[in-house]
Amino acid sequence: MPMLSLIVFLPLAGAPVALVTGDREGERDALVRWLSLAVSLVVFALTLMLCAGFDASPAGAEFQFIEKREWIPAFGISYHLGVDGISLLLIVLTGFLTPIALLSSWGSVTKRTPAFSFFILALETGMLGVFASLDLFLFYVFWDAMLVPMYFLIGVWGYDRRIYAAVKFILYTMAGSVLMLIAIIGLAYLHYSATGAYSFNLLDLYRLDIPRNLSVWFFLAFTLAFAIKVPLFPFHTWLPDAHVEAPTAGSVILAGVLLKMGTYGLVRFSFPLFPDVAAAFAPYLAVLAVVGIVYGALVAMVQPDMKKLVAYSSVSHLGFVVLGICAMNVQGMQGAVYQMLNHGVSTGGLFLIVGMLSDRRHTRLISEFGGLKKVTPQLVAAFLIITLASIAMPGLNGFIGEFLILVGAWRWDPRYAAIAATGVILSAVYMLWMFQRVNYGPVTKDENGRMKDLSTREWTILVPIVAMSILMGLLPAPFLRAMEPSVNRVVERVINRQPAVVLKKGSGAFFGSDPTAEKGSRPLFHHVD
Repeated sequence: MPMLSLIVFLPLAGAPVALVTGDREGERDALVRWLSLAVSLVVFALTLMLCAGFDASPAGAEFQFIEKREWIPAFGISYHLGVDGISLLLIVLTGFLTPIALLSSWGSVTKRTPAFSFFILALETGMLGVFASLDLFLFYVFWDAMLVPMYFLIGVWGYDRRIYAAVKFILYTMAGSVLMLIAIIGLAYLHYSATGAYSFNLLDLYRLDIPRNLSVWFFLAFTLAFAIKVPLFPFHTWLPDAHVEAPTAGSVILAGVLLKMGTYGLVRFSFPLFPDVAAAFAPYLAVLAVVGIVYGALVAMVQPDMKKLVAYSSVSHLGFVVLGICAMNVQGMQGAVYQMLNHGVSTGGLFLIVGMLSDRRHTRLISEFGGLKKVTPQLVAAFLIITLASIAMPGLNGFIGEFLILVGAWRWDPRYAAIAATGVILSAVYMLWMFQRVNYGPVTKDENGRMKDLSTREWTILVPIVAMSILMGLLPAPFLRAMEPSVNRVVERVINRQPAVVLKKGSGAFFGSDPTAEKGSRPLFHHVD
């Protein structure tokens, strides 16, 4: 089997095996856990092999490891996979975080373990498929398919209000998905109007000259779906509930990978497919992004629950990513992609720490802790490094991404950069304040004094997170080098778009007239005989 297909579908192949291996009495749960972990580790190893074989030179700017087979030829739908430098890094991030998420649930998930492992592995296939798909129909299938396992992970293994959070999560994301599906079908029909053949191939649709009036609606449909997933202010209200009610593994996957699908969608679809409209709407998106940066930080500052604080910090940090994309220059776009990776590592690490504290004390309230520095020094040391990475301390991973985003935003419009910079200061305030209240001061509760330090399993979970935070902070060059040709190509495609496929004469009447065509502006679509 070709490499990409093997990476995408190996977790799905392992999922039913994990399900049938378990028994009702739970006597084989340990075997199920080891089996699931082994599958996820093999997938991670394959993503590293994919990375090793990737051509990061300027000649490798286009998609590589292409796999293409006809699926529904009558409608131009194909099984089409491929990666560039952007999707490659997100695939490696998915492979990196999944075994960590499985390990984090080792002691906390004790009911229906086979089903839990099944949904985690099925979810991994959905996430990998989203990043690897080059056919929009296939992309949509993976996009919707991964909602189901996440729904069950929150709804079955979550906390008290898990059903409410799961339903809210799926209603929000499904609403965006439906709009995106309508836009996808519209693009395929537009390709049919221009060429006489349907196509859902992203590379074909990149070359399509889309009328301005349709571009606006299609852009809004795609962008709303992705804005909900990011989540961009004011579409973020589902996120705190989902994070707070999800089990630790669900929070790690949700923060580490699922939220990146929204920002990835903006980079891969919204901006390159509709560059003119994207340029017109970029200032409005940037306003929402900087409002989200400041709003998320201020709300995080007053949260009594550690998990909810980290959830609102995600709203703030992902606002930086959207701002970098809106800047539409190489620095901003590179910073946005780098920040996607940073957030996956740092925020995933913070949710792991909160989960470990919650497993020990069965509470996440900041006021219930204090003085852990003397009791659990190893856990606090890891907590400190991950916290500093999250607030973008130089030498750690968060600094590189936010610095590039602010440089890119400054080159575009210094006002956005200036407001966004306040988010860096606010994040330092609320994160360090939480860290200080949890770990310093006297031990005022007996339960805290009896807490155990990191176990061997927890060391195994946190060491890769800490190591990656330091590695990405000190040696960003390999990561930036891998994404640079692809980022350059995306920026060039957005700025200097030259459509090659044009509408046939009369086909535009189906969609109505173009209101700007009579104003002497540049032709938005062309008639050919």
